[in-house]
Amino acid sequence: MKIGFIGCGNMGGALARAVLKNKQTKVYISDFFTEKAESFAKETGAVATDNFDIAENCDFIFLAVKPANFPATLEPLKESFTKNPGSVIVTIAAGLSLEKVGAMIGSAHSIIRIMPNTPVLLGKGMITWCKNSSVTDEQREEFLKILQFAGRLDEIDEKLIDAASAVAGCGPAFVYMFIEALADGAVECGLPRDKAMAYAAETLIGAAEMVLKTGKHPGLLKDEVCSPGGSTIEGVKALEDAKFRAATASAVIAACEKTKKLGK
Repeated sequence: MKIGFIGCGNMGGALARAVLKNKQTKVYISDFFTEKAESFAKETGAVATDNFDIAENCDFIFLAVKPANFPATLEPLKESFTKNPGSVIVTIAAGLSLEKVGAMIGSAHSIIRIMPNTPVLLGKGMITWCKNSSVTDEQREEFLKILQFAGRLDEIDEKLIDAASAVAGCGPAFVYMFIEALADGAVECGLPRDKAMAYAAETLIGAAEMVLKTGKHPGLLKDEVCSPGGSTIEGVKALEDAKFRAATASAVIAACEKTKKLGK
């Protein structure tokens, strides 16, 4: 199975590293900056090549370029895509619908749209995805096998993928800010920076596992930590006074609205 990545930036590179863990695949990679692709190939064992080679010869072709660069990237490749009608195109572009990507490719293709997040680098990603009607059951299964080491995959209706991207795709940035803020508070209280950062990160890992594994509502889990008249409820009140939940919800909504604009 030949897997190609057009673009090896942060997201393209992270996904390629996850795919490389599957020994049944051969990964080919290209980038606008040739030296970046060559450096990545030397480090990982992927094969550095060009866009045309990937478009004409790979079974799955990941388009890991920014939405604004899609027209300029895909226009020269239309003829190459035509030569490889059995390939599956996997687009990572925020805001660009399956229909729009299909029009840019210029030929009938099986297309899968994914919205991953950066933890795919560690095999802990959250990847939402959808497909067009040309994707066969066999191609669907191959796709899932290719990304089995990237994290959790969840197929959803395309109309929901912008919202999913706002929480799962953009969410890590919001979480990193929260970890940093927790650590800053602990440092203010006298804890060394390295310990404060480790404690904050480990706390989020454990709390997330509690949500996923127990199935309990986060509000109930929060209540279980808050003793009457205790330290935790005092901290919760401080967050409520600062409109923490409203600010977080607004961040997700703003990210979703921006994603929709990118597709226009």
